[in-house]
Amino acid sequence: MNLGYVRVSTKDQNTERQIIKMREIGIEDRYIFTDKQSGRDFNRPQYQAMRLVIRNGDLLYLDALDRLGRDYDGIIAEWKYLTREVNADIIVLENESLFDSRKFKTMGDLGKVLEDQFLSMLSYVAEQERKKNKQRQSEGIEVAQKNGVKFGRPKKEITTDFLRIYEEWKSGNITAVDAMKRAEMKPNTFYRRANEFAKRQASN
Repeated sequence: MNLGYVRVSTKDQNTERQIIKMREIGIEDRYIFTDKQSGRDFNRPQYQAMRLVIRNGDLLYLDALDRLGRDYDGIIAEWKYLTREVNADIIVLENESLFDSRKFKTMGDLGKVLEDQFLSMLSYVAEQERKKNKQRQSEGIEVAQKNGVKFGRPKKEITTDFLRIYEEWKSGNITAVDAMKRAEMKPNTFYRRANEFAKRQASN
């Protein structure tokens, strides 16, 4: 049986490109396992579901090696578990000529040695690339902050809806809890906006 594993790091990222690849090689949707979660560990719902389903002789497709995970030791451990303990096979579509576990199996014990060396090298490269990307991101944020760019959630403005809710709350017609619910604000945000508005009124 052919299976596909698809992963992106966050919920707002799109999995469609990877899923289309899996469909193009004939994998049924029910055998495509998709996670929208960081690859820092393997505690991902769909990955664990795939692990329960995969059997001896099955073939697992990945779009790229880092879709399996981001952890250097974890990638190697999972690859060995799937190919040696489960006795399934893995193909990485990004570099299919190199990443095809079936090729190593035909070489016997020598194949295992070569596979170990190959995985160690490429998993290390993948992890170093991840670290470099994080470093670049941190440096980019630092430069942007020095240039006055602010990060975080956009500030909720004092709108006419808020003013109406504020006046009802101040007049005692609604409770603070009701006011927060209607304004869709957390307590600290609501009171901060209320204080800002009160200060504006006092200065006018």
